[in-house]
Amino acid sequence: MQRQDLRNIAIIAHVDHGKTTLVDAMLKQSRVFRENQPTEERILDSYALERERGITILAKNTAVTYRGVKINIVDTPGHADFGGEVERVMNMVDGVLLLVDATDGPMPQTKFVLRKALQAGHKAIVVVNKVDRPYARPSIAVSATFDLFIDLDASEEQADFPVVYTNALTGQAGLSPDSLEESLAPLFDLILNYLPGPECDRDGPAQMVITTTTYDDYRGKIAVGRIQRGSLRRGQSVVRITRDGELVAGKINQLFVFNGLQREEIEEAFAGDIVAITGLVDAGIGETVADPAFPEALPVIEVEEPTVRMTFGVNTSPFAGREGKYLTSRKIRERLYAEVERDVALRVEDGESPDAFIVSGRGELHLGILIETMRREGYEFQVSKPEVIIKEIDGVKMEPVELVEIEVGSDYQGVVVEMMGKRRGIMQDVRYLEDGTIHSTYHVPTRGLLGLRQQLLAATRGQAIINSLFIGYQPLAGEIETRPFGSLIAWEAGTATAYALYSAQDRGRLFITAGTEVYEGMVVGQHIRSNDLEVNVCKKKHLTGIRNSAGAEEALRLNPIRELSLDDALEYLAEDELLEVTPKGWRIRKKILSVHERRREQKRREMAIA
Repeated sequence: MQRQDLRNIAIIAHVDHGKTTLVDAMLKQSRVFRENQPTEERILDSYALERERGITILAKNTAVTYRGVKINIVDTPGHADFGGEVERVMNMVDGVLLLVDATDGPMPQTKFVLRKALQAGHKAIVVVNKVDRPYARPSIAVSATFDLFIDLDASEEQADFPVVYTNALTGQAGLSPDSLEESLAPLFDLILNYLPGPECDRDGPAQMVITTTTYDDYRGKIAVGRIQRGSLRRGQSVVRITRDGELVAGKINQLFVFNGLQREEIEEAFAGDIVAITGLVDAGIGETVADPAFPEALPVIEVEEPTVRMTFGVNTSPFAGREGKYLTSRKIRERLYAEVERDVALRVEDGESPDAFIVSGRGELHLGILIETMRREGYEFQVSKPEVIIKEIDGVKMEPVELVEIEVGSDYQGVVVEMMGKRRGIMQDVRYLEDGTIHSTYHVPTRGLLGLRQQLLAATRGQAIINSLFIGYQPLAGEIETRPFGSLIAWEAGTATAYALYSAQDRGRLFITAGTEVYEGMVVGQHIRSNDLEVNVCKKKHLTGIRNSAGAEEALRLNPIRELSLDDALEYLAEDELLEVTPKGWRIRKKILSVHERRREQKRREMAIA
């Protein structure tokens, strides 16, 4: 039976194309809020990091009602590093809204999310957003989207998609880019008329796969998923089928459906409904909730493998324990393995020592968000430089490769070509856009992208726009130089002085200011040359005459320091460096702190090579 009173849809797009803004408009026009109720922009971006960075990180559920039909909406992330959030929600929906920017057209992440939707057999409505922009090209965007459907082997029915044009900021939609109505009614009508209701068996034994888990201080673990068959009731006894096939008895304490931004408690839900249930203490993503009399497991949620990994470990710097609340390997281990239960794209393994853990993810941003989240929760730890995961396929070592698209002004095209060439990038296409910028497409080993973003922005004066998407594996491309400069390293422990920093700034770009506490082996700046250099940043000026005084340092003019964000610091790391992360900030340090130990280690390596 097909339910006509329900639609389950996901909104998918490239980052910053307007998904969450469109959901805002859908919620407001569905009378979810009171007339005078104050609301923020990007309502569903409730996570603090999402608001700060302006991107969606976690997939979220909401629901609106239009003409008596309930529309469950899943807002998904638009960045490739969070593709696991997209993959796991595709089994909850029956159709998708594919959002495309009228100026940019389909971007790398558009290709990824659309492929997942088409593989799941979903029909799509193409929403061309931002048609009011000066360089909007809606007809070209639609044509490029159709080509993308064909490239991804869409069926004839899927490729015959309807198109609606929107301005999500003003909440307008229309079937023509030149005549938008004052509401999103054309979009809502298309959802009801084109996207199917869920096919469901209401009378069969209960069956639901857990797609998302959250935690509530009062209710405990909450498992979210779509009922595939039968019905679930409050107080019902169920069995949880783990990924390994083990049967665990349980009971549903509470049952919720989504209504606007709230979870609404109900007594019973039926096949096709997206629900949240409590009472299953150890529920994990991908597990099946079923009737005890018919314990049949649904297919486990599968996601693509991680491509980048880092080592998380207990902080071993001289400043360890000063700022953090959770410091021990036990606490760090518990937190990392708890994250695996929520993030299906993350992998955690115990390292070679009890104090180290190997964490694998989709990219630097994926792991960077985890690091920032743990830091804000009070954890103190250290992480190594991100490295790609090399696979051996048929006896050949293979490395991940990404599709990279770069937009930059014509003045800096030569710089981009030179940088991509050094990183083993192979140009696939180049186009000149109407606004004078040049759009280049490359295939680049993931190794070559580590640390690229900041160098590219610096070389192009912040004008470059770069997007990437994992496309597969290829044989190792050879050596890649990712960092052409060395580090300035503190010679001794103490407090940095203006006098010492004034002398050191001629050697490179400093990261610290006067008054900063440092320790031996701590990285205090970027050297202008390729080798590392030890500097004494704690040296004080000796008072040798009447003209000298302690206040003489104030007259020294120091250059502005380079303030590293967490992402910048991760990109900066060299093979022999670590990032010390605490709730109050982060510091870059050498793995071997002692200058004499580092020199001995260098000599041992040189002798081994000889």
